[in-house]
Amino acid sequence: MSEENEVELVESPEWLPSAMEGTWDFLAAYPLVLALIIVIVGVGLAIIGRAVVLHSGARITRSRTSDRLDQRLLRIVANVAALVVAYLAVVLAIQVLGLPERLEQIAIRIVLSLLVLRLMKSAMRASHVGLEILSLVRDRFAIVEERTIPLFDLIMTVLIVAITAYVLLQIWNIDPTAWLASAGVIGIAVGFAARDTLANLFAGFFIIGDAPYKLGDYIVLDTGDRGEVTKVGIRSTRLLTRDDVEITVPNSEMANAKIYNESGGRWVKFRIRLQVGVAYGSDVDQVVALLERVAGEHETVCKEPNPRVRMRGFGDSSLDFELLCWVNHPADRGSVTHELYMHIYKELNCEGIEIPFPQRDIWVRDTGQSAVDKAEQATE
Repeated sequence: MSEENEVELVESPEWLPSAMEGTWDFLAAYPLVLALIIVIVGVGLAIIGRAVVLHSGARITRSRTSDRLDQRLLRIVANVAALVVAYLAVVLAIQVLGLPERLEQIAIRIVLSLLVLRLMKSAMRASHVGLEILSLVRDRFAIVEERTIPLFDLIMTVLIVAITAYVLLQIWNIDPTAWLASAGVIGIAVGFAARDTLANLFAGFFIIGDAPYKLGDYIVLDTGDRGEVTKVGIRSTRLLTRDDVEITVPNSEMANAKIYNESGGRWVKFRIRLQVGVAYGSDVDQVVALLERVAGEHETVCKEPNPRVRMRGFGDSSLDFELLCWVNHPADRGSVTHELYMHIYKELNCEGIEIPFPQRDIWVRDTGQSAVDKAEQATE
């Protein structure tokens, strides 16, 4: 009699073919075995479906992006499809167990909640990969680029988390109105308690949108700090100095600071200035030709724009010249300046052009009074 009751509790589903109803009725007498079979079949179908999606999708997405981003996105989609099939099999297995209605609802809600959380994680990964793919399609999605990816990534994360929270509330039959009202009050309290954090957050949005600098740029702050931008985050910006020291600056300070972007302008090239002084009486045309030749022979100095020399004035002890030339990257400034100064010094010596140093003439005034008279006046 108990077996008949169990069979009545586990009726055959409507979608089941009539030819398999006999097998279902037989297995329904053993709910644990039936549930185990459903889980095994569901997991097997999930694995097979994932393999089919990866194999068929690999032909479509083959070598479309340089970083194989399309294949990463395909793997995420295949994993999501497999997860859905596997979790639905678990839900069906719970239904055929014949548990009490209250316990069955709780078990199904727990399984669906775990599925939603896994889907949220996959959605975050998929959104990040999708933004990277869109950043490569500059002709159609110019607004999505390397510097704006963190902003869109944050927006997508907030939306995904909000949707996930709403779905979880619906799964557990919780009215979200009261939670939204509580969230508003909590948000006001958090806003007062975390003013600095929120200031950095909004400043990060403005920096990403306005783009006064980007990753890889060499910038100089009004504090004198100089380095390469290694990360533009939502809360802070990180600089790597030439001393291999990383500086983390809050975005609120970066938004209000005066920033010199050495990599800005029409190109990334950086101009260096070398001050050279020669003695009065030197052939100025020879000096100009020598400096231009030294810069033109250097392999790191850019040939376009051409190096040029300007005479800046008449110094106290020298004729002042300035060599202006460009290097491909601001990081080359120190080494190229050193090499050019070394070469200029050698070439000036070879050409017999003197490099002056400051000189002072001392004039001694004779008052006509001898040292003996001064000594006698001192004794008196």
